[in-house]
Amino acid sequence: MKRQNVRTLSLIVCTFTYLLVGAAVFDALESEFEMREKEQLEAEEKRLQGKYNISEDDYRKLESIIIEAEPHRAGVQWKFAGSFYFAITVITTIGYGHAAPGTDAGKAFCMFYAVLGIPLTLVMFQSLGERMNTFVKYLLKRIKKCCGMRITDVSMENMVTVGFFSCIGTLCIGAAAFSHYEDWSFFQSYYYCFITLTTIGFGDFVALQKNRALQKKPLYVAFSFMYILVGLTVIGAFLNLVVLRFLTMNSEDERRDAEERASLAGNRNSMIIHIQDESLQRSRRRREPYRTEVTDLQSVCPCMHYRSHDYGSSSGGIGGLGCAFSHQNSFGSQLNPSQYFRSVSYRIEEISPSTLKNSLLPSPVSSVSPGLHSFTDNHQLMRRRKSI
Repeated sequence: MKRQNVRTLSLIVCTFTYLLVGAAVFDALESEFEMREKEQLEAEEKRLQGKYNISEDDYRKLESIIIEAEPHRAGVQWKFAGSFYFAITVITTIGYGHAAPGTDAGKAFCMFYAVLGIPLTLVMFQSLGERMNTFVKYLLKRIKKCCGMRITDVSMENMVTVGFFSCIGTLCIGAAAFSHYEDWSFFQSYYYCFITLTTIGFGDFVALQKNRALQKKPLYVAFSFMYILVGLTVIGAFLNLVVLRFLTMNSEDERRDAEERASLAGNRNSMIIHIQDESLQRSRRRREPYRTEVTDLQSVCPCMHYRSHDYGSSSGGIGGLGCAFSHQNSFGSQLNPSQYFRSVSYRIEEISPSTLKNSLLPSPVSSVSPGLHSFTDNHQLMRRRKSI
């Protein structure tokens, strides 16, 4: 199984395990509080109905009116400042829920606006995070040189440490500012900053929703907008260092596997070539004795015409009586004509009676060619015979 598949399965198992652990913890922490709060609200509801003699239907209607009027308590939401605030929460996927389009046209445009704006915003924050990391790396290198350190290279641990403390500092600055303007506790403000900059956006704490701040406090509005954008850039830079490293591991493993396959294919091809070279050398070594035998045989029997694989092709023939048909059997037992010879030809020309009579005298060749004495005094012409 590939490393990518093992890692993916491990991530799936870890994610579901993390979800189960989170569900168990939230159940233990929030369940009893929810039940107590529900009982208190029901008791208060009955007290108000009995005190003001309100029927159940009238109370439900009054309750829905109060819920619908809640967003308007913060003032006008759809002027330019409020619309800009809403657009930020859309393209950054924060989505507080403090305001929502009420018309069909507004809802349709919101979907189209989010489809184009969310990818653009993600790419922008990633690019800004990379530029910020490059600048921080340059600053750390300069600081190490100014301090006279021998090793001025900035390691990944240095970058992660700086990024972590930058995130903590950004959250603390925002918590201090919002606790002052919104009358929240420092912990509540810190919680709001964390939920905002991680783009969770529950909406239980939303800035710029008190005392008509969107219309009456322009500096505070500008600070809130800039804090969200800059804080998301800092968080994006930190995520580039930590999270994106793990996101690119699959592509790196795939590239490494491709390189290994290419290397194995190259080694296999080189091994095949090496084996072929060795086979060729062995075959050549086996041919050497046969070449020697062929040379010796040519010196004994000059009438034989042959053509070898190794020496190309040659033509011609030598006529005479120095060879008979028994030569074919004699060297056929020693050589492999299908491998080393293209053709072997015999040619017997017209023989006169005087020549035949003189040739019947003992000669050294007769000991080599015993088939020579089989010829009689007939004067017929012997035709050419080819033998492969």
